[in-house]
Amino acid sequence: MPEAVIVATGRTPIGRAFKGSLANMRPDDLAALVVREVLAKLPALDPASTEDLILGCGMPAGESGFNLARVTALLAGLDNVPGVTVNRYCSSSLQAIRMAAHAVRSGEGDVFVAAGVETVSRFGIGTSDIPNAINPIF
Repeated sequence: MPEAVIVATGRTPIGRAFKGSLANMRPDDLAALVVREVLAKLPALDPASTEDLILGCGMPAGESGFNLARVTALLAGLDNVPGVTVNRYCSSSLQAIRMAAHAVRSGEGDVFVAAGVETVSRFGIGTSDIPNAINPIF
């Protein structure tokens, strides 16, 4: 049985809700930024060999909707990589890592990107389903 190992990691700085340096970043743009940076740490890896991008998101609605994982893959330049968004609330990113590890161990592939993003401070008061939430690039 193949062993699953984490070969590179990345994260954004912690931002202050509503007024920090990350307050104006959409969740899809933020996740794609980190995915690109992590893949850049692995110059010997062909990003096209990625089997799947598994993205944890505790509140996948509004700007975090629209299958955030696939949108993140596209924005990160992984055009031929599928994406699945996982919701397990506070444990969504952990679940993404768990799913990737299980996929490697079961022989489904060798390269998976497991990530997570959360930007609930961008939600309007009491709602995550805001009009015009789709990324304008699409």
